[in-house]
Amino acid sequence: MRFNLIDRIVEVHPGQSLQAVKNLTLGEEYLADHFPTFPVMPGVLMLETLVEAGAWLLRVSDDFASSVVVLREAKGIKYGTFMEPGRQMRVTVELTERGEGTASFKGKGEMEGQSTVSARLTLAHYNLRDRDPSRQAADERMIRHFRELYGMLRLP
Repeated sequence: MRFNLIDRIVEVHPGQSLQAVKNLTLGEEYLADHFPTFPVMPGVLMLETLVEAGAWLLRVSDDFASSVVVLREAKGIKYGTFMEPGRQMRVTVELTERGEGTASFKGKGEMEGQSTVSARLTLAHYNLRDRDPSRQAADERMIRHFRELYGMLRLP
């Protein structure tokens, strides 16, 4: 993950659901281009926020067993109201199904009671060492990184 959109994880029920928040500030670089006279969070980044929340729920549910969590499929994506700087999006994801190396979620983002984004997501998860045993050290570094980041994002 090159950047993190989730600012705080406020509630987590492993194997079930996770709630998080995204605070949109004017200092976010992409707002200069989207759109210069009407800055709003791009829809693809709203969707990415749901993906990140699902990835956190999966990691916590599996005790950080996988180093890599990626989007495999997004369905039924619906966008609602624009999200402007100074606003907060509350994100909720619910685990709906587990498969071999995959997990499916229902996710939604809301701002002040109004829908900003909703979607059904399927995430794939694996370790690099599963494909190349020499990558075990990379897996261990990534898992350690995500555990530390989770410690910073999770409210006590």
